[in-house]
Amino acid sequence: MQNRIVVRYQDGHLVKGTTTDFLPTKDVFHVVVAGDPVAKPMEVRVGNLKAVFFVKDFSGNAEYAEKRTFDSSKPAMGRKIQVVFKDGEVLMGTTQGYQPGRVGFFVFPTDANSNNDRCFVVSAAVKDVTFV
Repeated sequence: MQNRIVVRYQDGHLVKGTTTDFLPTKDVFHVVVAGDPVAKPMEVRVGNLKAVFFVKDFSGNAEYAEKRTFDSSKPAMGRKIQVVFKDGEVLMGTTQGYQPGRVGFFVFPTDANSNNDRCFVVSAAVKDVTFV
């Protein structure tokens, strides 16, 4: 299955493309850069990343203000979590797999209208994790 992703590195640069071989237990995966379908897939090392965002589309909506609160009328799937990255970005959502010491973990956004379906957070890029 091809996943649309935005790979954000710890140094701030990003790559948009598709992957078919991302696994949270592997140190390396490959990305075919968006807009260049004949290019050879590039190798991505998880240890260099901040996060891998699995997105609905590459353009998103810069004008959309993502909700950072939980809908009390819907039960949360997993534990509610706040992630603060070393660069100051804050990510709110739910997780079913956070464990300190692991390479990373998935966070599902609080906002159903978010462009992100899910996000694989790389633990080395995280300053603080709080369950809310």
